[in-house]
Amino acid sequence: MKRIIAITGGQRSGKSQFAERLALTLSDHPVYMATAHVWDDEFAERVRRHQQRRGPEWTNIEEEFHLSSHDVSGRVVLIDCCTLWATNYFSKFAREEGGTGCCDVDAVLEEMRGEFDRFTAQEATFLFVTNEIGLGGTSANDLQRRFTDLLGWFNQYLAARADEVYFMACGIPVKIK
Repeated sequence: MKRIIAITGGQRSGKSQFAERLALTLSDHPVYMATAHVWDDEFAERVRRHQQRRGPEWTNIEEEFHLSSHDVSGRVVLIDCCTLWATNYFSKFAREEGGTGCCDVDAVLEEMRGEFDRFTAQEATFLFVTNEIGLGGTSANDLQRRFTDLLGWFNQYLAARADEVYFMACGIPVKIK
């Protein structure tokens, strides 16, 4: 039976660790789908720490764009995270539009929604980790505002389709749907 669980919150709120624990309660051998593009040494260290935390029971997949290219039917799959996945698309579209750093947010959102729908058409349990970046003030930077809009709209799309939604605060999960 298909099931979608969304886990959102701020940076360092405990989203990933909660999602990992939840996945392990649902399956002895879950899938971890990492969406990160490693941009620099500091980020590579973050990825290494995440990998260290997981044991051999996990099937690890690294996928920056095409989640649906992987057959996860019948599995529990944790996607960490939608924020980095959106960053990959945002950067790709910006490069394709001349490298200005700006891109058509509606086009990026449409691409992400389509890929999400193709991926979640599989009969699997999906745990999507994302960030709630729109809780702070409005940025003076146009690029940051565009990305905040993109992720906020995608998070709304995700939550509307999710069977359960958790908000993380201080390492504590609060079920909001």
